[in-house]
Amino acid sequence: MTLSWPHCRRPIVGILFLGLLLLVSQGAQAVLPVVTTTADLQNLVEAVGGDRVSVLSLVPRGGDAEEYAPRPQDIDRIRGAHIVVRVGLDYDLWLDRLLRQAGKPALLRGGAGHVDASNAIVLLEVKGGGLSGGGHSHGAGNPHYWLDPANANVITGNIVEALARLDPANGKYYEQRRIDFLAHLEQRIREWQAQLAPLAGKPLLTYHNNWPYFARRFRLNFVGTIEPRPGVPPSPAGLSGLIKRMRDEKVLLIVRHPQEPARDVDFLARKSGARVAILAASVGDLPSAQDYFSLFETNVAALMAASAGNSP
Repeated sequence: MTLSWPHCRRPIVGILFLGLLLLVSQGAQAVLPVVTTTADLQNLVEAVGGDRVSVLSLVPRGGDAEEYAPRPQDIDRIRGAHIVVRVGLDYDLWLDRLLRQAGKPALLRGGAGHVDASNAIVLLEVKGGGLSGGGHSHGAGNPHYWLDPANANVITGNIVEALARLDPANGKYYEQRRIDFLAHLEQRIREWQAQLAPLAGKPLLTYHNNWPYFARRFRLNFVGTIEPRPGVPPSPAGLSGLIKRMRDEKVLLIVRHPQEPARDVDFLARKSGARVAILAASVGDLPSAQDYFSLFETNVAALMAASAGNSP
């Protein structure tokens, strides 16, 4: 006997409803919520995670992660995350208190959802002790390791390991995206090295010690910092000594981060005849540095323009 629509409507509607629930469930499971401390790490997680991740950075673009003051809403953001990715090396120590307040053991140091992106990075400037009388410490090693683009190999390896651990069904997807990302990056690194080759070995000065990893990769020679110690502004006597040093060593280029004070940099430039290059130390520091690739494109262009006496 053939059933009419009124007799079979309820089973069909039920089947359609269950199918819809299954699709919604699968879609929800495909998006893994991740919180990072910086925009650099956010961009790298997005690069390897694609549409299977949803990523928030606690420090806003253009912010200083070393001086960041956490906000109340940051705790809620962490509570909603399955993975937290940090710079490490004392760069984002403020995160530990947030993690304790969030009350998710898996996100604490050593937990399955805790990623220290500095793990296995070959560190520069490792020394013991800290600072007194102001400033902040880089004692565990210089923390600006993401500014060597080749270190993205290690950083993304740490990220993909955690993504695959918490989302094994998409493990091959994450690894393939990482392989593709690194292949593109390797090609761009060779291009950037060729562009910066005319500056190799020439003496440069920087305000803050952001650039040792960048300098190692591109054979740049930063002979000193305007800050006598990280976070401590120079004294008049210190500036006078820098002017003499710049003249003696023929320093013709000063590097400044956009959030660093311009006054002392501009003073030294006037007194020495050096030019100033404003570089982005993180994604979002400058309007043109909107992702990991454009971060380096921006900095390479700024250095070459300043060395030629032009605006980027």
